[in-house]
Amino acid sequence: MRKQSYRVCFCFQRRFRLTAAEAPADVKSIFDKYSENGVMSADHLRLFLVEVQGEENATVEEAQGLVDGFHELKHLHLFYRRGISLETFFKYLLGDVNAPLDPKIGIHHDMTDPLSHYFIYTSHNTYLTGNQLSSDSSDIPIIRALQGGVRVIELDLWPNSAKNNVYVLHGRTFTTPVELIKCLRSIKEYAFTASEYPVVITLEDHLPANLQALVAKMITQTFGDMLFSPGSELLTEFPSPESLKRRIIISTKPPKEYLEAKKVKVKEGKSEKGHSSAEDDAWKKEVGDFKQNNDYDKADDVDGESVENDEEDEEDLKIQQQTAPEYKNLIAIPAGKGKGRLQDWLRVDPNSVRRLSLSELVLEKAIAQYGTDIVSFTQQNLLRVYPKAIRVASSNYNPLSAWMHGAQMVALNMQGYDKSLWFMHGMFRANGGCGYVKKPDFLLNSGSNREAFNPRAILPVKTTLKVTLYMGEGWYYDFSHTHFDNYSPPDFYAKVGIAGVPADTMKKKTKQIEDNWIPTWDELFEFPLTVPELALLRIEVREYDASGKGKLAGQTCLPVWELRKGIRAVPLYSRKGEKYKCVKLLMRFEFV
Repeated sequence: MRKQSYRVCFCFQRRFRLTAAEAPADVKSIFDKYSENGVMSADHLRLFLVEVQGEENATVEEAQGLVDGFHELKHLHLFYRRGISLETFFKYLLGDVNAPLDPKIGIHHDMTDPLSHYFIYTSHNTYLTGNQLSSDSSDIPIIRALQGGVRVIELDLWPNSAKNNVYVLHGRTFTTPVELIKCLRSIKEYAFTASEYPVVITLEDHLPANLQALVAKMITQTFGDMLFSPGSELLTEFPSPESLKRRIIISTKPPKEYLEAKKVKVKEGKSEKGHSSAEDDAWKKEVGDFKQNNDYDKADDVDGESVENDEEDEEDLKIQQQTAPEYKNLIAIPAGKGKGRLQDWLRVDPNSVRRLSLSELVLEKAIAQYGTDIVSFTQQNLLRVYPKAIRVASSNYNPLSAWMHGAQMVALNMQGYDKSLWFMHGMFRANGGCGYVKKPDFLLNSGSNREAFNPRAILPVKTTLKVTLYMGEGWYYDFSHTHFDNYSPPDFYAKVGIAGVPADTMKKKTKQIEDNWIPTWDELFEFPLTVPELALLRIEVREYDASGKGKLAGQTCLPVWELRKGIRAVPLYSRKGEKYKCVKLLMRFEFV
């Protein structure tokens, strides 16, 4: 096998540079075990990789490649030609090559199953730069989302009658518009910068037939052969992500279904008002009862986030009576609830597949009444979940409940910067960060002989994750932490927990380390897991303050099912999900 060479990057610092004396006791003990006369050879390093790090296929050649990488830095007088010292070993453990998720394996899930078998990285109102009420609409958030690996982009389409054009904006709010063509061109340019797997564009259509035809022309001219279109054929099964690489997919309600859904809403608006009155009242308190202009107030939100009066609904129905066939032919993933009530929406048609959209509130109701039906529905069809309307500040709901029931498109506000979005980041760090994560088998296999998965069922413990938090470093030299006083070391503490099914969800806290830029906790936590396939490891480091809440000093969220065993360097991120340059935790992960 060809000898491999690795370049290891460390944040070496004039002050606060870590030394061997500061290595945790476990690290010193392990080095003593896997070294001879103070030197760890390539053979010793390979044994460490196999026995401690769980890298069973590690070879001497790979270990020698690591040693050679260290020797490229021999001018720092940390290295021996025969192997590596404790100091070097300690620095290796804190290096980027020793990440908790294996950077070498990349995309490793089977990508040949139907789209319905995957969780898909999904954004809500992707075009907004800030809050849902008054921020600007722009292509910049769309670009940022695509660069971050998001695979489902949402565009709300509204007419600009004065210019016979189409705008993208959040209807019946004060958000400023952006031209649709600008968004489409940016999607084309950036769609596959982070991942080659397909990008789905979900459209909320509030357009008359002539503008539908214009949209169809824009889309076909912009994307050309990149577009996936099944034509007039009705899909009985979704294609696979592998077969759709570098393809753009359009998903919206076909005009016929759009009109039927609006007719149902007109008839049922009053009877359903009792179920949503609390949300409607809260929305009115937040944004008032206003109209933006005549171009934007004629149609309901396609996903049913708001309800206008019956007269406006009837007027919009008249506008939509004539539909553009070329627009309908673009729809590769049809959406719609169909006729009837909630349970009827979840019925599976063996002859066709579709996308169903539910608000977080409707999903809660559906879970309470028809939880197993949702799981069965999502084995063949796509379920999209979106935030309730009163999340004006672009906050988010907890996505885990939707994922536990098989929902593929759990749409969050990318502007939210909250814990829910951290969970989203954690989920889609899996599978090489390609934006598609294969659902566990128990969410895919059910039938007459097997009950659908119930996340609230009492299940036996499958494995116990043991997490040792040794220490943290890098804060002093990461200037993104502008709230720190360089002359007064912080008082750091950490929170470590699991986000998953109710039985697995828990959170624990370390002791507080006072006045130290390099906090050393050396604490062990154990997490018994009944469903490790849906568990996310949550880590937060905070600086203690008098309020008791603590200022965030870094966070991360990691998919438990892809954690590497052993002692690992865990990078931390800001509240906005930006990776810090130097800040890391040294941790150990064991499964027993």
